[in-house]
Amino acid sequence: MQRFMCKGKIHRATVTEAELDYVGSVTIDATLMKKANIKPYEMVQIANLKNAARWKTYAIPAPEGSGRICLNGPPANLFSPGDLVIILSQGLMTDEEIEKLQPQVVFVNEHNEITSVEAHDLHWPEGVNQ
Repeated sequence: MQRFMCKGKIHRATVTEAELDYVGSVTIDATLMKKANIKPYEMVQIANLKNAARWKTYAIPAPEGSGRICLNGPPANLFSPGDLVIILSQGLMTDEEIEKLQPQVVFVNEHNEITSVEAHDLHWPEGVNQ
């Protein structure tokens, strides 16, 4: 059996651009992509904290250190510069792969500069019967 897992996330990034006249995708600072375990052209889900819009598309890298988060194509109608978003990297995994999984949560400031990165262990909270 495979399970659909969150393998990384960029938490509360600020949208810097929205370009309607573009083929599609989301452009993300390559440094953020690397830290969140997102590969170029990998499918990601973006959630808008302002209006609850969610969009699935593929990620393309922007220059490292640029701080760019740009929604390209149709999602430019749902995301505007200044909006806060959560970008999730997901994958189908076997139980064996999940045993080795450590989702990376990348926290950023208002300029999309990394403030911290947390690797999360997958475990049940104490006192929960499995």
